[in-house]
Amino acid sequence: MNFSERALLIPCAGEQLLGVAALPAQAAPTGVLILVGGPQYRAGSHRQFLLLSRALAAAGYPALRLDVRGMGDSSGEARDFTALDDDIAAALAAFRQHCPQLERIVLWGLCDAASAALLYLDRTRDSRIGGLVLLNPWVRSAATLARTHIRHYYLRRLAQGEFWRKLLSGRLGVVRALDGLAANWRRARQAGDGAATTAEAPFQRRMMRSLEVFPGPSLLILSGDDYTAREFLETCRIDAQAARALANPRLTRRDLAGADHTFSSRGQRQAVEKATLDWLRQSLPA
Repeated sequence: MNFSERALLIPCAGEQLLGVAALPAQAAPTGVLILVGGPQYRAGSHRQFLLLSRALAAAGYPALRLDVRGMGDSSGEARDFTALDDDIAAALAAFRQHCPQLERIVLWGLCDAASAALLYLDRTRDSRIGGLVLLNPWVRSAATLARTHIRHYYLRRLAQGEFWRKLLSGRLGVVRALDGLAANWRRARQAGDGAATTAEAPFQRRMMRSLEVFPGPSLLILSGDDYTAREFLETCRIDAQAARALANPRLTRRDLAGADHTFSSRGQRQAVEKATLDWLRQSLPA
């Protein structure tokens, strides 16, 4: 399908955001707002966001990607993912203004952009949001990171022949390794149950509450070779609210075996595009 791209200047709390909209000639009533998190601008790592927006537009879905305040070509001071509500609200308004046929907008975010989307919904309950696509959501805390290291590093090392060969040959720093394990064990014990974890880092609780109660469909994409994805699953394992969110019948989960955090290969990026498009067609038909 033919589409065009248009640069947008979007006012936001006295600053200007630079956005690029990919607009199909015959647009579906569902648009996708691609949120950028971390030290990224609107192209994304390996040009993923640019390529995704074009794939969406070619399939008939309008897409908007933008630089949040303080990043890329947008003005203002940089801020972290917990303070992007104004940026998201401004982008939604501009998207609807330039695509008046839109009936609903999907928030699409990778890592802390996925977290920002959930935090925005938790605070606003914005009825314009018709769906969520969340990739490797960021739920970092010292306790859950330590648990993830214990489960996915130390236990795996015990099963490796190389580990035992180094140990028996004296080439392994046993004291240092034990100190590292002990430190991670202490941090992991700080998590206790789910209540303690969310008390330490309350943004996780708000994220999971949002995911649990969101009335629309959601797509969760997790990389098989990524500690951020593993930490998300570890949080869902130890936190009752997070477990309920993961079990939400409106949520579709896709695990991409071997994929890294930013989907750095062409095949990984294409798998994300396909998963996103398949989910849009099935969950939010025109």
